[in-house]
Amino acid sequence: MQELASEIASKLNIRAVQAEAVLEMLGEGATIPFIARYRKDRTGNLDEVQILKIQDEAGQLKEFNDRKAFIEKAIMDQGKMTEELRQKLNGAHALAELEDIYLPFKPKRKTRAQAARENGLGPLAAMILEQREINLEAETAKYFNEKLTSLEDALQGARDIIAEQVSEDGDTRARLRKLFEEKASLGSKVVEAKEQEAIKFKDYFNYSEPVMKVPSHRALAVLRGFVEGFLRVSIEPPEEQAVEVLERAWLKGMNSNTEQVRKALKDSYRRLLQPALETEFRTALKLRSDEEAINVFAENLRQLLLSSPLGSKRILAIDPGYRTGCKIVCLDEQGALKKTSLIFIHEPGRLREAEEILRGLVESFQIQAFAIGDGTAGRETEQLVKKLNLGLPVFMVNEDGASVYSASETAREEFPDQDITVRGAVSIGRRLMDPLAELVKIDPKSIGVGQYQHDVNQFRLKEKLDQTVVSCVNQVGVNLNTASRHLLAYVSGIGTSLAENMVRYRAEIGSFRNREQILKVPRLGSKAYEQCAGFLRIKDGDHPLDQSAVHPEAYGVVARMATDLGVEIRSLIGNDQLIKQINPKKYVSGQTGELTIRDILKELSKPGLDPRKEVQQFEFAEIYSMADVVAGMVVPGIVTNLTRFGAFVDIGVKQDGLVHISEIAHRYIEDPNEVLHLNEKVMVKVLEVDTIRKRIALSIRQAGESAHADERSKTKKRVLPPGEEKRKAGEAAGKNLDDALSRLKQKFRK
Repeated sequence: MQELASEIASKLNIRAVQAEAVLEMLGEGATIPFIARYRKDRTGNLDEVQILKIQDEAGQLKEFNDRKAFIEKAIMDQGKMTEELRQKLNGAHALAELEDIYLPFKPKRKTRAQAARENGLGPLAAMILEQREINLEAETAKYFNEKLTSLEDALQGARDIIAEQVSEDGDTRARLRKLFEEKASLGSKVVEAKEQEAIKFKDYFNYSEPVMKVPSHRALAVLRGFVEGFLRVSIEPPEEQAVEVLERAWLKGMNSNTEQVRKALKDSYRRLLQPALETEFRTALKLRSDEEAINVFAENLRQLLLSSPLGSKRILAIDPGYRTGCKIVCLDEQGALKKTSLIFIHEPGRLREAEEILRGLVESFQIQAFAIGDGTAGRETEQLVKKLNLGLPVFMVNEDGASVYSASETAREEFPDQDITVRGAVSIGRRLMDPLAELVKIDPKSIGVGQYQHDVNQFRLKEKLDQTVVSCVNQVGVNLNTASRHLLAYVSGIGTSLAENMVRYRAEIGSFRNREQILKVPRLGSKAYEQCAGFLRIKDGDHPLDQSAVHPEAYGVVARMATDLGVEIRSLIGNDQLIKQINPKKYVSGQTGELTIRDILKELSKPGLDPRKEVQQFEFAEIYSMADVVAGMVVPGIVTNLTRFGAFVDIGVKQDGLVHISEIAHRYIEDPNEVLHLNEKVMVKVLEVDTIRKRIALSIRQAGESAHADERSKTKKRVLPPGEEKRKAGEAAGKNLDDALSRLKQKFRK
């Protein structure tokens, strides 16, 4: 493990002892959230991201070592292992290097070179490759037989052998691989006669871009067109440069043999090397693009899961609709369904009835807030509710995935006697109360964030999204007495089976009174308890620390602190004056380090603090469809999705607009996440409205400029002192030049 830890530490620029500690704990069954939160002293304060990287690196190194062992055994079984080969294998640092070494020994289908060798042309090929001055025709004639009756047939066979030998040479492949990295371009052309079918890929009908600079969204779009049969795709450098690399390595003289080798080199590149390296680089491009797209999705999911909760409020939730009406549910503070109803707001004769139903429900169930789905008829429903002037906050709730939940087995279990529309409305209301608790019930791919999520590696996507959900759930913490089994399943150390056992046991005893009772859950052992206890909260329980993130293993430390101060633990919690008197170093021991002590003190100051911000009400502009949107207007919006190429913003017209990355900030940014986050409220300027393709182009950068222009127009011009006006004009000109240069850089980088 020490050797593995040292290698990982070197790659990640951390200390070997840190990597070794993490690997040891992971091997013992510890989870990443637990290690990051409760074992900071052992890891040297590594965070979840760093610990995950250590885990990933360990997995990749294991894969590398397993493949190396397989190749070594395969070569030995063939009786072809030499000391030189062994040294090459031991010196390899990447899977590609291992595969290059293994290639000559790899079982393969019968090749042209093998057929030529069977015809006895191996010695002729070796003679030609030496490129000494010989009588080529005379020497070649010696190899004629029943199958080889002409000079060209024999020379072709020899060239086939040379071409394969060149293609399997590790140094040659390494040189060409370097050329591909530096010079290869990803190119695509539309398949003939498919222009109309492939219209959605129009941007890639005649496209080319350096392969190492292709952003993930363009790579995935091109590869999708390739898979669907609409685009022909190539990855290659200029052929003459590739052939030149081969000639520098293999040509030795200037004679008839040299000319045969030159032909073999060109054939080797076109028939063997270029296709092989194109496949290798296409695979690598796909992996790189997948990982980038998956990371975009994971970050969006994290922001969505950590969206601001309204908290325990009585909610009237509405799932809007036209023909079938608007489904209404009333929920209590715990999200329990109390009442359902139906109103029709798009039939003029039934508006008064709808208003009376809403007023009656608000009064009967003492409603504290409205939650309205943002889909079909959402804005019209919002308009009606606000006209009632009930003095209650009205929230538009993103309903992506609500229909998936409503038709799921989970929803059927929760509401076996309710139809799909009622379940969807309940989900909308609960999302407002606690987005995290509700969204964990839905497949993350159905939530509607990310880019090209259906094109990426689905196993890797699920793995990454599950890691994200686990991280968010444990960051926030879970109320043990109210959490669903779906939420509990993501708590460190629990999983689906134990979550079900926990919910059943909770039903038997009524509610958990203290964390020690967790050990009585069937099949939940001491290791699982260690991993999960600190993330499970029990409000108003027997022990005052049970509602905090302080781990039970540290209760004794807190008790000593309270005793030393002459107070009870309850008096210590939340009392900053007392907490400031505590010297962390006094309580450091072999089991508890200073980093842990400081975490405990921070938690005592604000026990069980929810890291999520409070939800804020938002008002759209009075526009309800694309017909209301006009280029030039500046309106408020909410960021609904972030991709590498820009941000999608909801301005309240059922069709999100796109803010291209170049229109987000006044400076160059590589990633919209640098300046924006999901659910952020922004002002945007409408640049273009394409009603046919249902596209709206927006700008955040220009919205700010418009606002400043409006403000300037309202302000009278101030008379500047002598010289000041000239200085101001110079500053403005300089700023304009800087802005222009910045935009030019963005344009060329795109």
